[in-house]
Amino acid sequence: MNKIYEFKVKNSEGEEIGLDMYQGKVMLIVNTASKCGFTPQYEDLQKLYDEYNKKGLEILAFPCNQFAKQESGSNAEIQTFCKKNYGLTFPVLGKIDVNGTNAHPLYNYLKKQKSGGLFGRGIKWNFTKFLVDKQGNVIKRFAPTVKPLSMKDDIEKLL
Repeated sequence: MNKIYEFKVKNSEGEEIGLDMYQGKVMLIVNTASKCGFTPQYEDLQKLYDEYNKKGLEILAFPCNQFAKQESGSNAEIQTFCKKNYGLTFPVLGKIDVNGTNAHPLYNYLKKQKSGGLFGRGIKWNFTKFLVDKQGNVIKRFAPTVKPLSMKDDIEKLL
C-alpha cells in the first residue's frame, strides 16, 4: 500500500476519515480559502469534478487560514459558503495548517514528494494543487496561479 493511503484527515464535522477510501482513484488535493483572489477557482474545480468524478477523479479541498487569514470561518461557515456560492459537491474537509510546526502530516508528505525548484518546501499560498495517481503517487504540483481547467490533460492521462 502506498504511504498516502495511511493518512487520516478530518472531515468538516471533525470525524476522522482515511485516505485509503480513495485507493484506485486519481486525487487532486488543494488547500483553499474563502476570501482569496483565487477563491473563484472553486468554480472550475467543480467543473473538473462534474466532468471526471464518474471516471475516477476525487477532489479534496483543505481549507487553511495560514495565508493572510483568508479562511477565518468555522468549518460549518466554510461549508455554507462553498455550497451557497459555488455549489460544491466534492469534499471540503476540516480546516488544517499546511506549513509550520502544526502542519498536517499529509501536507508534510505532499511537500516532501514534490518540492524544490521554484516551489521550495513550503506551500506559498492558497490553491496550491497536488495531483495523485490511482496508485497513490504524487505526480505533479501546481502553483496557485494554475487554473484548474488547464490541468485537464494531466488528469486525463491518469484516468
